[in-house]
Amino acid sequence: MQEIFREAAEQIEQGKPFVLTTVVRTLGSTPQKPGAKLLVREDGSAVGTLGGGCVEGDIWFAARTLLKEGGGPQVRDYVLNEDLAAQDGLVCGGTMYFLLDPVLGEGPLEPFAKEVLDAYDGGTPVAIGTLLVASEGSDLQVGSKILIRENGTTSGSLGSETLDADATKRARQLMALGKQEYIETESGNAYFLEAYTTPPWMIIAGGGHVGKAIVPIAKSVGYGVTVIDDRPEFSNPERFPEADEAITEDFVSALQRLPINANTFIVIATRGHRYDDVALEAAARTKASYVALLGSRRKTILIYEALLERGVPIDRLREVRAPSGLNIAARTPEEIAISIVAETLMFRLGGDGTPMKLEERHFERLQKKAAAAAAAD
Repeated sequence: MQEIFREAAEQIEQGKPFVLTTVVRTLGSTPQKPGAKLLVREDGSAVGTLGGGCVEGDIWFAARTLLKEGGGPQVRDYVLNEDLAAQDGLVCGGTMYFLLDPVLGEGPLEPFAKEVLDAYDGGTPVAIGTLLVASEGSDLQVGSKILIRENGTTSGSLGSETLDADATKRARQLMALGKQEYIETESGNAYFLEAYTTPPWMIIAGGGHVGKAIVPIAKSVGYGVTVIDDRPEFSNPERFPEADEAITEDFVSALQRLPINANTFIVIATRGHRYDDVALEAAARTKASYVALLGSRRKTILIYEALLERGVPIDRLREVRAPSGLNIAARTPEEIAISIVAETLMFRLGGDGTPMKLEERHFERLQKKAAAAAAAD
């Protein structure tokens, strides 16, 4: 979403109106998930995507109408039915909810955009809450916003102290990885909470075969990548042209020196037990939420025993992904790299790693439907 907010800041600076549309909730199968955005400019051009097809076309048209006719923020739902599926071939039955947020002049988004960009650029994380549903009889305004900083200070308001306090508490859980949440309250209000932090960054300790295979895959899914190895021939721009940086330095000093936060993903894949041991200890003592160790279960247990003796807490070792990766029976460096990057995505995006294959109940329904159709003929 970084490019969306950069464009929003540029449009604001130039005094040009635009509409920022956001997927705030989804039910069932949908082409995009919460947090997806489309910024529609005054001339009709756009940045971002809501999934394409009729969905995006209709929301784009609604945004253009808002720009022409004026009006405040709107929340719209969009039911994806079989007719749409036939037209676009990209949906299989669900509902999407969109926030259309016009920036036509002064508005709550304007002072927040800079702080969001600062968070993306390495500053402290922030979150923005937007009121989507106001309970019947209340004087709350849909579109009201609150900006929440990592230190707990805020700007703006959702319209009530209770909502603001709830959003501030929840934001702390979302900021580390830049996640989103749709919240419905018992009083009938609903709001969308989005957190913003630095883009995800992967540090690979070890420039061997697996490290070399990880880099292009990690880059392709949006990670910044740093490679560390104490051997110049295994960590240089020629060997890793796609990496953002290739450092020739011992693992411990590099991990102690590099900027590491909760949105950093560290993979230990050095050339041997002795180096894995010290590199994993250094990684475990950082703020990285995801730390993984490549290797066997036996090696993992031996290293854990040594780290416990050196004072690394058992709860921190429980958080380490070791052996690393998802169980796809990987054998080659490339297969292992896919399993590791897939695990980082599961961790960051909130998946559970289970297969997405249709359950048997769907095949039973299809079979009955086909049988009924055959009997009718």
